[in-house]
Amino acid sequence: MYALIVSTGAVAFVFVYLLVLPVVAYFRDVKGLRRYPVFKHGAGITNLVFVREAVKGFRSKTLLEEHRKKGPVVRTGPNSLSYASLDAIKDIYGHGTTCLKGEFYETLAGSHFHLADVVDKSEHARKRKLLSAAYALKNLENWEFKVADKVTRFIRAADRACTDPLPKGHTIPDPGDLTFNYRAWGNFFTVDAIADIGLSERLGLLDQGHDLVEAERMDGTVFQANFRACLHATARAQSIIVWTEQWFTFNERLTKLISPTLRKLWKLNEGWNGIVLRRARNRFRRYQAGEKLSDFFQCLMEDRDGNPLGLEWGEIVAEVSIMMNAGSDTTAIAINNVMYWLLKNPRCMAKLREEVDSVLAEDEVVAPYEKVKHLPYLKAVLDESLRITPPTTFGLPRRTPPEGAYVLGDFIPGNTTVSISAYVAHRDPKIFPDPESFVPERWLGEKGKDLQPYFISFSAGARGCIGRNISYLEQTVLLASVVHRFEFALPYPEWEQDKVEAMNLTPGPLPLKVWRRKRAEK
Repeated sequence: MYALIVSTGAVAFVFVYLLVLPVVAYFRDVKGLRRYPVFKHGAGITNLVFVREAVKGFRSKTLLEEHRKKGPVVRTGPNSLSYASLDAIKDIYGHGTTCLKGEFYETLAGSHFHLADVVDKSEHARKRKLLSAAYALKNLENWEFKVADKVTRFIRAADRACTDPLPKGHTIPDPGDLTFNYRAWGNFFTVDAIADIGLSERLGLLDQGHDLVEAERMDGTVFQANFRACLHATARAQSIIVWTEQWFTFNERLTKLISPTLRKLWKLNEGWNGIVLRRARNRFRRYQAGEKLSDFFQCLMEDRDGNPLGLEWGEIVAEVSIMMNAGSDTTAIAINNVMYWLLKNPRCMAKLREEVDSVLAEDEVVAPYEKVKHLPYLKAVLDESLRITPPTTFGLPRRTPPEGAYVLGDFIPGNTTVSISAYVAHRDPKIFPDPESFVPERWLGEKGKDLQPYFISFSAGARGCIGRNISYLEQTVLLASVVHRFEFALPYPEWEQDKVEAMNLTPGPLPLKVWRRKRAEK
């Protein structure tokens, strides 16, 4: 009898907590959010509606469709608003905004915050100051030789994969000639680059042709883990349940029990933690041994005058984690995407090659950054790819301050989540005409400068991506080098690449036929 009473009470509690109270809160509408159209039926009552969309694998595309039907502001959850108007960028992300990072970042943070998820503004300023010198534009020459080394290794791999030229007039290669997965090799390139730039470690993915690396458990035992699989599994699992912030820990445990797929993803997350710990411990041992290395890690340990900063170990590991994550993944996606769009638009590829060929000698293998960094069409191609397929597609959440804030002229009560998806914003036809077409020319000249305030692939304001300059360096040198040396072909002209949205819009394999350009063989 007692057990029956307890179980009945538990069911009643769950019913009231999960259904009755949210419905009551929805109709009470203390914040006045019911004036905005909902993303999907029920979104004003529960975040589970957005969770369901996250499971499908491309929530930002659905969000775009809903904005087109319902207007510039859509309610995606009981306490969340999504904006499509580019005029909201300055209100939410601009330098003068009063909006803060909030629950989303607190939920995903470990024992210590890192530069990307720290909420407190003064703490963010302290962290950014530690690394700003290393990431500064004037210091790019310190890292170019490391990037050039990785480009050389990438080209060596592409050379090995080369097949005979595609016969003139043919557009469909033999399936056996699709020997080069550009997506995988581009990712090997960015992982090797950030490991060297950030930690002075040569992981050697480009040499070994796979992403198996050493990882380490807390007890010091070493094991092997696949870098990409572990990183992407972590992001995918988190991106599904993070929208129900208060229930994140419970949902993690629940999904491990009831979903074999998510159980596998969470298991791979343990591998990611081991990969990060191995990197941090290896580099810290070198620091303790007295090695003075020119990398980002050194900036975490000492100031410019060589004075120890005394960071806690948990903070050091957190910064290594975001360095290896954001420092490799988004740039790898960008590298993949720009090649995909160029191959889908041969006119753009031909125009880019003409520009690159005009500044590089026929026998130059790696494009010197000084020669290609100011090429207008090359920069336009990169920016157009980042516009149409921004690596980070979802709206980076911000929280209005306790006293509230104005967004698009409307007062939004305090502690409300507001965001703009780059995928949505970059498809505003008033700013970007013909938004679904790849048109690099839109970024040229004065009209291109006018578009920059609406370009949020790297976010905006004080919390904008600190690695922007490094990313452009890697993308610019690699793309110029490979289009100068190689020809590529998709499996067939209408071929479409698979994509799954986690924290980033992650592409699937990009199998290409590759062969040497005749011009480079002279």
